[in-house]
Amino acid sequence: MMNIARYLDSTYLKTPAQSGISDEETLQIDKKLAQEAIDNGIFAVMIRPDYVADIKKYIQERNSNVAVGTVIGFHEGTYSIDEKLAEASKAIEDGADELDFVINYTAYLKGDLELVKEEFVKCTKLALEHHKIAKWIIEIAALTDAQIADITKNISNWSAENFSESDLPNIFVKSSTGFYQTEDGKPNGATFEGIKIMLDNAGKLPVKAAGGVRTPEDAEKMIGMGVKRIGTSSALSLIKNEPSSGGY
Repeated sequence: MMNIARYLDSTYLKTPAQSGISDEETLQIDKKLAQEAIDNGIFAVMIRPDYVADIKKYIQERNSNVAVGTVIGFHEGTYSIDEKLAEASKAIEDGADELDFVINYTAYLKGDLELVKEEFVKCTKLALEHHKIAKWIIEIAALTDAQIADITKNISNWSAENFSESDLPNIFVKSSTGFYQTEDGKPNGATFEGIKIMLDNAGKLPVKAAGGVRTPEDAEKMIGMGVKRIGTSSALSLIKNEPSSGGY
């Protein structure tokens, strides 16, 4: 079986309020996630910004190279550019290795492509200047197939226009937040169809499939399609081929 652990971002993105638990209990969940990543060769943990400093310290104290990722403008994506830059700057200061920005897909759907381009360029520049990975969540469940193709292609073009060839492997297009509310049972995470559209339009940019990958077979199929990373709240289940608890 393929070693899928090195493709995984093990994810916990609920706030204490969403989970009905305390900040300290949330931190303990994040530490458990980090330890599982250390023990099982998982590439990264993906957590809320408030916990980055503690988790980075936890991982460093154990002499591990597990990456720490966090989310910016999460989950709606409608934060202003300045708010996203401020949140990203604080995360970088706290030790984040990877920044998963939610693109302002609401602005995109309203036709304000200039705003979306401006936030993409400014936030990506900040990440790359600090030698961080920038991933852009486009929220495919909110978009039609044509819109998925268009926004992915735009991100690819903006990357080529504004950054060097050597930067492109560090700029991802990512499918989903896992928090978007869909209707009629429609998936709110990565689908094979949606990921294929992203891959077909991402050019030289890597693609991250997030949400909905719940079996090792699905993960291997995604990787075989060309996906470079997979975001999941069921990382350990995927590695051990155990039933997933669902969710992200």
